[in-house]
Amino acid sequence: MRKVAISSYATTEFLKNSNSSIFELACKPCIDILKNSKLPKKQLDAVLFSTCSEEQYSASILCELLGIKPKISHRIDNLCNSGSNAVVSAFSYISSGLCDYALVVGAEKATSPGNKLVWDITRGIFTLPVYWAAIFAKAHMRKYGTTEEQMGMVSVRNHMNARKNPTALFKEVITLRDVMQSRKIVDPIKLLDCSCSCDGSSAVLLVSEDKAKELTDNPVWIKGIGQQTTSASFSKMTYDLTTIGTAQVAARDAFNMSKINPRKIDVAELHDAFTILEILAYEDLYFVEKGQGGKFVNQHEIAINPRGGILGCGHPVGTTGVAQIAEVTAQLSENAGRRQVKGCKTGLTHNLAAAGTSATVIILGV
Repeated sequence: MRKVAISSYATTEFLKNSNSSIFELACKPCIDILKNSKLPKKQLDAVLFSTCSEEQYSASILCELLGIKPKISHRIDNLCNSGSNAVVSAFSYISSGLCDYALVVGAEKATSPGNKLVWDITRGIFTLPVYWAAIFAKAHMRKYGTTEEQMGMVSVRNHMNARKNPTALFKEVITLRDVMQSRKIVDPIKLLDCSCSCDGSSAVLLVSEDKAKELTDNPVWIKGIGQQTTSASFSKMTYDLTTIGTAQVAARDAFNMSKINPRKIDVAELHDAFTILEILAYEDLYFVEKGQGGKFVNQHEIAINPRGGILGCGHPVGTTGVAQIAEVTAQLSENAGRRQVKGCKTGLTHNLAAAGTSATVIILGV
């Protein structure tokens, strides 16, 4: 199996309403990569488009707009997990020898149908994700003593990080008092415990080992991958409401493949669509023992969500997984500007969909 590197990346500014079409959004980071990369268009073997939009044949349309004719072109939609799944698919094409260069792009509008889970009748009338976030939070609070203040600090820190990110949706400072006094949505989840849907796009270029050095002096390598799907419906997603079982399995497999210890991770992009999900992630990724996630919020061992996470950046669902990879790549190649984490050599992305019914963990290194 061939090694696979990420050589280029680009992310657009996330906006509540960009007034751009899904294809205009998708083209922007791709054009940046194609302009700034040494790769001739004709050598691009694959284009994978991550989106939950309703447009059909969208990957081929995107290729035509970009003026490229790849061997492989298709769309991947798996709700919030779409972008990570697209990166894994591109990795598979290259590692297997089917192609040498794969462009992965994620693009989404705030109005995406992926924002509502209307297909899952087990949720009854509670189709919005905030309801299951409240269930997770209450379960963790009862069993382990996690507090609303600990969840609130996740939002405070990620919004603070977002101020250093020019592509982030939110730039204002928020305090713990702001979070605690924000409108209660579903007890105990408050407005500032929640992420915001928005418009945005991101793209990354994956290349084979023998081609990587032709395009960059600082390739970032995909070291480990883990994926798990348990179900589509909430009723079958877990045996324990204080953990995301799919993330645990995905993390275990990714760490085994990479041969990297969880505590050796320097920077991590975690799925923080709600503050409680980041706390669960600390435990599910084996950064800390079960039940200690609330106390881990203020640690300084691992740089968590330096771009601002989903809470600070916004959440264009089909884009998020790609943007996470772009951020970790920027950090490991020491090109993250004001938000650069010093001396980071290993990174991780953690991506969930539909209450954690599926999860992807990807480990990267230099």
